[in-house]
Amino acid sequence: MRVLICDDHALVRAGVRRLLEAMDGVEVVGESGNADDVVMRARQVLPDIVVLDLSLKGRSGFDALTELRQAVPESAVVILSMHEDVLHVREALSRGALCYVVKDAPPAELEIGLRAASSGRTFLSPQVSAPQLRSYRAERAPGDVENLPRRQREILSALGAGRSTKQIAADLAISVKTVETHRSRMMEALGCRNAGELLRIAMRHHDRP
Repeated sequence: MRVLICDDHALVRAGVRRLLEAMDGVEVVGESGNADDVVMRARQVLPDIVVLDLSLKGRSGFDALTELRQAVPESAVVILSMHEDVLHVREALSRGALCYVVKDAPPAELEIGLRAASSGRTFLSPQVSAPQLRSYRAERAPGDVENLPRRQREILSALGAGRSTKQIAADLAISVKTVETHRSRMMEALGCRNAGELLRIAMRHHDRP
């Protein structure tokens, strides 16, 4: 594996270089300290992997990541960052990073990340992978129908039974606008992106009280 290192701290680069050079089959082919330089060097040396920090002086590592994926698409990018929050991890992955390793991780994690990236696989340090998974599930998992207010459960059941908005309003002696307001609130509570998703949930639960 031919690796290019990018971090704006010389001492950090030196430490990472020593770690990498102690790994079997790893050759460090260059170092860089900013976004512009790492893209230029990557074009010159065509590394297999770029180990990239996100917090760089001047333009950010995110900018560098985007340009690297365009300039040297065959080079995999492993993020080595102090940031552990979901937003940084998600942004890095969406811009094309394969692996995300935090700087306080054991050295073995960096090697795992490098070897995963070299074979096209994704690796996340455990302290960022768990929050990432929780966030992913929270965004996609529908809310619990049983936690809806009684009136909304009634409307949901009626929707599942094929009743129209006007029919539901008449059945419950409420206005059409009130039914529509409850529909909007149910969609938000249940994580529905459109009316079709709400209807599918309603059809599964229309026989519940």
